[in-house]
Amino acid sequence: GPFTPDLATPVSEMKEAAKKNNWPTDIEWALIGSCTNSSYEDLTRAASIVEDAVNKGVQPKAILGINPGSEQVRYTAERDGLMDIFKKFETTKIFTNACGPCIGQWDRPGAEKEEVNSIVHSFNRNFRKRADGNPNTMAFVTSPEMVAAVAISGKLDFNPIEDTLINKNGEKISLSEPIGHELPKNGFDVEDNGYQAPAEDGTNIKVVVNPDSERLELLTPFNPWDGENILNAKLLIKAKGKCTTDHISMAGPWLRYRGHLDNISNNCLIGAINAFGGEANEVTNQLTGDKGEVPATARAYKAAGVPTIVVGDHNYGEGSSREHAAMEPRHLGVKAVIVKSFARIHETNLKKQGMLGLTFDNEDDYDLIKEDDTFNFTDLSYFAPKKSLTLEIIHKDGNKELINLNHTYNAQQIEWFKYGSALNLIKSNN
Repeated sequence: GPFTPDLATPVSEMKEAAKKNNWPTDIEWALIGSCTNSSYEDLTRAASIVEDAVNKGVQPKAILGINPGSEQVRYTAERDGLMDIFKKFETTKIFTNACGPCIGQWDRPGAEKEEVNSIVHSFNRNFRKRADGNPNTMAFVTSPEMVAAVAISGKLDFNPIEDTLINKNGEKISLSEPIGHELPKNGFDVEDNGYQAPAEDGTNIKVVVNPDSERLELLTPFNPWDGENILNAKLLIKAKGKCTTDHISMAGPWLRYRGHLDNISNNCLIGAINAFGGEANEVTNQLTGDKGEVPATARAYKAAGVPTIVVGDHNYGEGSSREHAAMEPRHLGVKAVIVKSFARIHETNLKKQGMLGLTFDNEDDYDLIKEDDTFNFTDLSYFAPKKSLTLEIIHKDGNKELINLNHTYNAQQIEWFKYGSALNLIKSNN
């Protein structure tokens, strides 16, 4: 961190790095969880640090938040006394075993002030605004035991190998190395695993959703491919630089719409930086010349029957395996996402939703894409594994260029595209 999980700084170099980069070193929140780095072993290692500090007369300077990795982990940890150990810290907050702060699913007091600050957490995503909606929160990813150690010291640059703490008696103490247990001695246990068996015969079961609900709506299957080339497509947005799943489909306050595809699609690509103008959530509607927000512009194209494409940079779709980051552009009429390179999970999600996830054969072709271009896919009828596709770019002055686009679709995934989605194909076989 901050702002990206691939900016790594060794603990031994954090003091120098924090000073050089003006990273705030005071820590208010130190968070463990929720689905990542919050296993039983993770909790035992962090708990050993907490117990060691308490036994040596030290209480934390920061708030320690715990999100167990699952109900099974929570129940077993509770049974084995790990939660009681964490509660020995006066500041400990135990969250439910849900996504929680990892995707902004909590109420962090003061976040609305947008003050510059640092937090540490063990979840592996730390993009800007993700944890608390504050663009100035610098989130640093570290191990659960280091989260506990930083919580105790209250300092980002605390090095438990070299640094000491002052206990309640004014004595200097050092933290012992963490001790963890890969598996619980008495095995895992759970009282309610949350599983509800389906009916033996579900043919007459109806799912009823209030049609006026803002939170839930029944999904409508995506349309299958019509067998024709995609012609006269317009550019929805050409994303510049990092474009994660958080840029494509923000979490936090949008989570209330997670069960309502149309409503949550109003956050589609609102965090992506437009290569033309350098602003987020501002693109030009080529049919009217008007500037507008990305979702509204996509809806205007869709209403006019105009297909759209999205163009992106390297590692497009980095981050959580957020299905909505593929479903939303699909819902809004985007036919293809063309990038320099994909994050693997997002590329697969695009395939599952019946979209074209393609990469430039020549990365420099990214620079050929103009804001007012028109795009034609000329050989979709020959869509096959290991065979590139051709995109015709028609510039506003009438000049045309042909570029090659690569893909990683296998035969089954091409069927997903033809049927409109993986679910459509599965349904057709049942």
